[in-house]
Amino acid sequence: MQRRRFLVSAFAASTAGLLPRARTAVAQPVAGMQIRLIVPFPSGGPSDIVARPFAELLGDALRSVVIVDNRAGAGGTIGADAAARSSPDGRTLFFATVGTHAINPTLYKSLPYDAVRDFTPIALVAEAPVAIIANPALPASNLGELIALAKRAPGKLSYGSAGNGTPGHLTAEMFKTATAIDIQHVPYKGSAPALSDLLAGRIKIMFDPVQTTLAQVHAGNLWALAISSKARSLALPNVPTIAESGFPGFETTAWWGVFAPAKLPSEMATSLAVRIAKVVNSESFRGKMEPLGVRPTVLTLGDFAEFQRAEIAKWGKAIHDSGVTEIISR
Repeated sequence: MQRRRFLVSAFAASTAGLLPRARTAVAQPVAGMQIRLIVPFPSGGPSDIVARPFAELLGDALRSVVIVDNRAGAGGTIGADAAARSSPDGRTLFFATVGTHAINPTLYKSLPYDAVRDFTPIALVAEAPVAIIANPALPASNLGELIALAKRAPGKLSYGSAGNGTPGHLTAEMFKTATAIDIQHVPYKGSAPALSDLLAGRIKIMFDPVQTTLAQVHAGNLWALAISSKARSLALPNVPTIAESGFPGFETTAWWGVFAPAKLPSEMATSLAVRIAKVVNSESFRGKMEPLGVRPTVLTLGDFAEFQRAEIAKWGKAIHDSGVTEIISR
């Protein structure tokens, strides 16, 4: 009997030290395993430009292989729905956008996913302003001249965007309201075809996140008239903001963040958030993003969830005020 008590005590003592290690193992975000990062827009677009460098650095941080899975279509809905239906085991992450997780819940009457209930918020990754870009053939070299031109010929000037309900489109509609001008929307299926037509002169203006057109602006092929953030962009320091151009308080930004499917274990969510924060704050990520006009920004877990709720409210009001839902429902 004494021998049995000794063996039981010895076993308990030996395994007690393993329990914290076991809990730590649960918290590890599938280190060494392949992780799928669903990006809900096409390769080469504004979201992909941010997602691919992030995925590479995240793979290094996790000692895993992070594969970018572009699931484009329906304003990001197809990719978001695929992520929401995935297993909450840390092997599928979603590279959410302001569209999929702040705009679409108000913009569309029905979605196959719930942007809050069906996801676990992990971390905000980056933000970028929307730029107002013009073809040099447009007889306006600054925002004041653009507004004056539009007022001289109401409804005659057209602008392009990456599509209905995108940050560029909604920023343009908010800009129209703020400036009391009438310009017509030409929606494209992504930023690339809109940029192609802008360069060719088939449209004269484009509203899109700054990184899409930055190379063409620096090359002198296009003009940047203004940006939509509160502060100027480090990539375009000489380009004024809309707010400082006579419309104080005007501010919109595109943003990107990482979500997991709902019911991801809290230990795993925390572990992922810590590693993502290190990636976003790294010199490597900043070095890749800031020259593109993208600002690395970290909010994790509860703070990120609160940020999302505020963004849903802000964009929801903008959508209702602009009447964009009527355009989408046609």
